[in-house]
Amino acid sequence: MKKALSILALTFALVSAASAATSKPNILWIFAEDTSPWMGCYGSKANANATPNIDALAESGVRFSRAFVPAPVCSACRSAMMGGQSQIRFGAHEHRSGRGANKIQLPKGMKLLPQLMKENGYYTFNHGKTDYNFEWDQDATYSGQLKQGKAEIFDALKEKQPFFGQIQTKGGKNNTTRFPADRKTDPASVTVPPDYPQNQLYREVVAQHHDAIRVDDDLIGKIMESLEASGMLDNTIVVYFGDHGANNLVRHKQMPTEGGLHVPFIVRGPKKHVPQRGVRDDLVNLLDLSATTLAWGGVKQPKWYEGQNLFAAKFQPRSFVTAGKDRLDHTLDRVRTVRTDRFRYTRNYKLDRIFLQPQYRDRKDYVINLRELYASGKLSPKLKEIYFGERPAEELYDVSKDPAQINNLAKNPAFKRELERHRKLLDDWLVKGDTGEGEEPVAEMRENADGKKWGQGVNPEYEVYREDNDGDGLSDTWEKENGRDPQDGRLVFEFDCGGWQTEGWKTTAGIKDNIAGFQGYLDFTLPSGSGSISREGLKAKATDADEALVVKLRSSKRVSVQASANGRKFGKTQKTRGGKQWTSVRIPLNAQSGWTGTIESLEIGFTGSKGAFVEMDSISVERR
Repeated sequence: MKKALSILALTFALVSAASAATSKPNILWIFAEDTSPWMGCYGSKANANATPNIDALAESGVRFSRAFVPAPVCSACRSAMMGGQSQIRFGAHEHRSGRGANKIQLPKGMKLLPQLMKENGYYTFNHGKTDYNFEWDQDATYSGQLKQGKAEIFDALKEKQPFFGQIQTKGGKNNTTRFPADRKTDPASVTVPPDYPQNQLYREVVAQHHDAIRVDDDLIGKIMESLEASGMLDNTIVVYFGDHGANNLVRHKQMPTEGGLHVPFIVRGPKKHVPQRGVRDDLVNLLDLSATTLAWGGVKQPKWYEGQNLFAAKFQPRSFVTAGKDRLDHTLDRVRTVRTDRFRYTRNYKLDRIFLQPQYRDRKDYVINLRELYASGKLSPKLKEIYFGERPAEELYDVSKDPAQINNLAKNPAFKRELERHRKLLDDWLVKGDTGEGEEPVAEMRENADGKKWGQGVNPEYEVYREDNDGDGLSDTWEKENGRDPQDGRLVFEFDCGGWQTEGWKTTAGIKDNIAGFQGYLDFTLPSGSGSISREGLKAKATDADEALVVKLRSSKRVSVQASANGRKFGKTQKTRGGKQWTSVRIPLNAQSGWTGTIESLEIGFTGSKGAFVEMDSISVERR
């Protein structure tokens, strides 16, 4: 009798477990690359009636109008979502990091989202891209890989319910060259965002992104048809969203702006699990999707999670969302940002480089066009400032009126209280941990910056391990990349490298400004009428061929220029006229003046009227 009861109890337990498993919903993420919310359901006029499948998802579910990702680049965003917390909390913030010898380990006890789901009875899979910035266990994370096409996998999943799966789509990366001509977007029908040139090339770029979304829409239609044909649609939650903004717009992808962080996010599923329909306008961090997915699966949320269940009975709307940007391929940066209901506040940490640094898209026509317009003086003043001007330490935008972030309000006295409020919001978020405070190990920097297909690193951080054989303070690698001669031993500073605009010059005294002005120039104000800049770390040999130190500048008022080498003044003080014309100040060089031996430092001093504004085009040694 006892044996019979034991068998009966075991049978009941197995049936109960099976019943519990089948009562759980299937969860399908359709995860699009490089996609801005330019669908019909998001109000795109160009794509009205052209994205029927995405629009149908929105119609039958809930569309989040203000969803933002934690990072504007794929690997950092995906790493954060798999970890359930911001990438800056656990060292996953640098793009494509941990891929070489310098492995990045997850914190002790931390598990990825699919692993948590798998351990709680879910069959987990990822159809396509992973791109995680850390070491992870494939077998512990995913139950298996599905080899069929993305729209044909569901028959294989019938016996594997409940499942949590991800289907990765190309989104903005879709090749649209073979897209039917009669379905392509007419460039004349699109609106180019105001933070880009209003020309035919950019109309074509924007039109192509609409086409890429249409290609994805076709695939999503096939996925939904296949899911319905399998009989599993009624018990499946379908989520469609993007990992960051449009790939061919340089102020979208890779940039912590509205364009880079705002993504489509739509959820449809059984009413039990998705009780709302229509549009939600509350601020959402896509980390909330990670938390919500656990809640759908009945999985307890770990303490390190930063999101919340979007459909919880006690759900509290967010008052702000945050994001960060760090190294992207070979381009070093550090930016943190917070978005509230009306404003976006951004803090820039590396001010010696312009916004449009050297990057992986430099050979693309739309980047070449921007640079050519700047060089020819044809770029509008506002775009010139945005892309090639001095990078401000702080930015504040009223994105309710200015979603393209054109007008920086950080120095506007009328917004002082908002600036202070947003500073505190960001500070309070960062104090909980930011692994991006320091620089990456040299081995990791070398892994991403030397001899790579996406480009050669030119930021000053790379200079710490590179050789400078002619002693001019600029490494051989850097000089080659910037069209200089790494063997000439000649001091030449042109300030034209967007990734290191100051070329090592720093303020010495009397100047409070960030001296990195527009690309190609240094600029500063003399608040007390005098000040100086200096360049340390030199090992240049003075030669008899060195004829003059030439400083090309212009100033709003008359200024006098005095030069020093190794702490000793040399040559006569040179006076300049104020005005809009450029002046080349020539300071003769010879041994008698103190220009001899090894030049280890240079200093240029300026004296003039209080408030004089000085702009410098170059500093160089002229030879006979």
